Amino acid sequence: MRRRRVMSMISGLVALAALTLSGAPASAAPEQRHTDPPPAEFGTDWHDPLTAAPPVTRPDGGRTCELTVATAQFRDFTPYRGTYTPPTGCGSRWSAVVLRLEGNVKGRQYDRLGHLSIGGVEVLRTSTPQPSPDGITWSVEKDITRYSDTLRRPQPVEMLIGNVVNDTYTGVIDVTVTLTFHAATRPPDPARTPDRVLTPDSGHTVTTPRNTERILAEVYATGSGGGCEEYWYMTVPDAAPYSCKAGDGPYREVRISVDGRLAGIATPFPTVWTGGWSNPFLWYVIPGPRAFDIRPIVYDLTPFAALLNDGRPHRVEVSVAGVPAGQTGWNTPTNLLLWQDEGRAVVTGALTRHEEGPLANSSVHTAGSPHRLDTRAGHRLTVAGYVDTSHGRVPTTVTRVLGHTSVHRWGEAENPDALTGTWTDDESVTVGPTTTRTRRTYTMDGETTVGEGDRLRTVLTLGDRADTTVVRAGQRPRRSRLDDTYTGDATYTTGVPRDQRHAVGTSAERYRLYGSDGCYDRSLKTVQGTVTEDRRRC
Repeated sequence: MRRRRVMSMISGLVALAALTLSGAPASAAPEQRHTDPPPAEFGTDWHDPLTAAPPVTRPDGGRTCELTVATAQFRDFTPYRGTYTPPTGCGSRWSAVVLRLEGNVKGRQYDRLGHLSIGGVEVLRTSTPQPSPDGITWSVEKDITRYSDTLRRPQPVEMLIGNVVNDTYTGVIDVTVTLTFHAATRPPDPARTPDRVLTPDSGHTVTTPRNTERILAEVYATGSGGGCEEYWYMTVPDAAPYSCKAGDGPYREVRISVDGRLAGIATPFPTVWTGGWSNPFLWYVIPGPRAFDIRPIVYDLTPFAALLNDGRPHRVEVSVAGVPAGQTGWNTPTNLLLWQDEGRAVVTGALTRHEEGPLANSSVHTAGSPHRLDTRAGHRLTVAGYVDTSHGRVPTTVTRVLGHTSVHRWGEAENPDALTGTWTDDESVTVGPTTTRTRRTYTMDGETTVGEGDRLRTVLTLGDRADTTVVRAGQRPRRSRLDDTYTGDATYTTGVPRDQRHAVGTSAERYRLYGSDGCYDRSLKTVQGTVTEDRRRC
């Protein structure tokens, strides 16, 4: 996942959202303020990667069972393959299943993208930190309780972190993945544990059980592979003089369709990997938001449930709007989470509304010194339907409104190279008397320059925010607010051996999650790879 120039070098929804927020690189360090002075510059070793995000919430008490599902050393593009067998001693219903990846690598290596699937169901998409010469270790934890249906049966396991090891890039990525099962001491929450988990086949078709009453799709969408789609937010129209061109510019939209009909739209998160923005010194300790645990985009497809319940295969396809025709660079593995009506063999209903607004997408290039590209884009989709269940008619209406504004400035030879961008993804889901509104906002504000003495400097701020409100007639609204903000400033000398870069850098992250269920607030700061602050406020 390398950039070769300065940027070219250089209810249930709330329950699932809570599960998503809990996935994070594990870190249980106590609150601390470091008094030892940091080094004058980066050396051959630094603090192991960590994040301010909260650890996975685990149930109190009860029996636990732990098993290893993968252990491998990745030095090429050969996947690890094994077999998963459900644990004994913890029953077949679990209050939680927690995945933990532990990794280590040393030497010289780029960041790499990886995945783990069990029974063909993607349960983790991740990327790796870049190592120090002396070596680092890191870990990632994720709640995967929602895949319990898959985990109740023996399954094939596949894991791959594609890597290149040679005389220059020496880092072998060594990982072990375990699952911890917490036996249920009470009936599992049906809102967070679907009855079935399916994946479309190679022809993008799937056949759902005929008594399906609720459907969510999750898509692990990543732009990657070392090409321009890894930096899709920096691409420009073909006519503009910049190294990464992409037809109409940087607007991207992840779409899901059912039998060729648009069923959901979403804004992809502008993930920055640990070599991003031409400056690995930004990320050696604190990764950018979501870099180690790539959250899936979740779509509510319940309005299409009745159409899918006819017992025949249907096409469920994912595409990324904005990518030039024939150009690769996006992966979109898809899982379908299904809830079934135990009281009926067949659930009927209808799709009653489908309104798609016009796609607005304007990228205007202004030549000069610097060049400037102003992009404004957006899209709107509303779908509605109902299902007739054993507990009555249940209507569902889903509205999603996307927005994108950005200003990209670059100079001669793309020095400097700067972007200020905001992406919004507003979603409203009404199921019967309950409405869940989620406003997601992603921000990026950064600049890379190469100055005197070939000193490359990157200053960057990233934001991942979400406000969620659940309103039910006659009840007090439930709210949550997420604000995950990363800032970094790092400088090094380019074009010289690693020990002559004289790199310096600071980074910080503050992760805040407030709501009806309490609060979590943690801040991290680093200087030259040393953690100088680890503070908790809640």
